[in-house]
Amino acid sequence: MSGIARRLYRGEVDVDFVGRKKLWYTLSAILLVISIAGLVFNGLNLGVEFKGGSVFSFKAPAANIEQVRATFTDAGAHQVIAQTTQNGWRVTTESLPADQVTAVQKAVATEFKLPADQVNLQVIGASWGGQVANKAVIGLIVFMLAIILYLTMAFEWKMALAAVVALLHDLVITAGVYAWSGFEVTPATLLGFLTILGYSLYDAVVVFDMIKEVTAKLGTTSKLTYTEAANNALNHTLIRSLNTTLVAILPVAAILFIGTTLFGAGTLKDLSLSLFVGMIVGTYSSLCVATPLLVTLKEREPRYQALARRIASHGGSSGIKTVRQPVPAGASNGASNGAATATGRAATAGDKRKKK
Repeated sequence: MSGIARRLYRGEVDVDFVGRKKLWYTLSAILLVISIAGLVFNGLNLGVEFKGGSVFSFKAPAANIEQVRATFTDAGAHQVIAQTTQNGWRVTTESLPADQVTAVQKAVATEFKLPADQVNLQVIGASWGGQVANKAVIGLIVFMLAIILYLTMAFEWKMALAAVVALLHDLVITAGVYAWSGFEVTPATLLGFLTILGYSLYDAVVVFDMIKEVTAKLGTTSKLTYTEAANNALNHTLIRSLNTTLVAILPVAAILFIGTTLFGAGTLKDLSLSLFVGMIVGTYSSLCVATPLLVTLKEREPRYQALARRIASHGGSSGIKTVRQPVPAGASNGASNGAATATGRAATAGDKRKKK
C-alpha cells in the first residue's frame, strides 16, 4: 500500500478515468436513483426553523439524553429532538398549545429540580423557515448562473455544462444521504450545501484549466486524441485534488465523528455532515463525472473526430508505449536501402580493422 501511495505522490500512477466513463456513469446513476428514492419515500427531516415548533432550553448537567427525551414524551410532546450545547440542553418539539407548553415546563422543572422560570421557551413559526428556504433557492439559482457565465467566458460553454451537471450531481447525492440518515436539515445544513458547491467548483476549475492547457496544443499532426490528452491532464492534477480533499476533510471529520459523539457538538453535525459528504462526492464528480462528460461533448466536434480517425488509421497514438518491430520482408525501398547502407558501412569498418 505504501508503494502505491509513493507512486501516486510522485505522479507515476496513470489512471484511465476517461476510458472508464461507462463505469462512472453507471455508479453515479445508481447513487442518484438511491438518493432520489430517499427523497421521495423518506423525505428530508426539516428542522424546527423550517416547519415551526417549540424550543426549550435549560441546564441539567447530570441528565442524559434518554432521560431528557422520556421527560418530554411523558409530558405529551411527540417529535422530540434533544441536543446538548455549551449553555445546556436544547430540545425541539412540534408546535405545542399553551397549556401543553406549561405542562412540559413543569415536568422538566420537577424532573431536574429546576425553578420553573429556568426552563426557557422559544416559539418559531414556519414562515421564517420558508423565507430561509426561498432565499437559499434564490442563492442557488444565482450561484449556478454565475458559474455558467464565468466558465463560459473563461473556458467554454461545454465546460460550464459539465461543471453544472457535476454540481447538481453532488447536491442530489448529499441530500439523499440526509434523507436516508434522518439527519435534521437546518439553516446550517443549507450553509454547508452552498459551501460544497464552491468546493466542487474549485476542483472542477483546476482540472478544466489543465485540460485546456494540454488540449490547446492538439492539431492535425497531433499523436494524441482529445480523450487521451484530457486523461493525461486529469492524472497531472490527481495528486493535487486528493491532497486538497484530504487536508480539507480531516477537520470536518473530526467535528462530525469526534465533536458530536464525545463533546456533544450537536449544532455542528448538521453542517459537518453536508461538508463531509459533499467534499467526497465533489472530488469524485470532478474526476469521474465532469471530465468524462466534457470529453464526451468535445469528441463530437468534427476536428477531434477527424483527429481520432487519423490516429486510429495509423495504429494508435504515441502516448501509449510503443514497441519497435523488425522490418518485415517486402518493406519499402527506403527501409531496405537504409538497412543495406548500414550493412555496407559495417562491412567497410570490418575491412579497415582487418587491414590495420
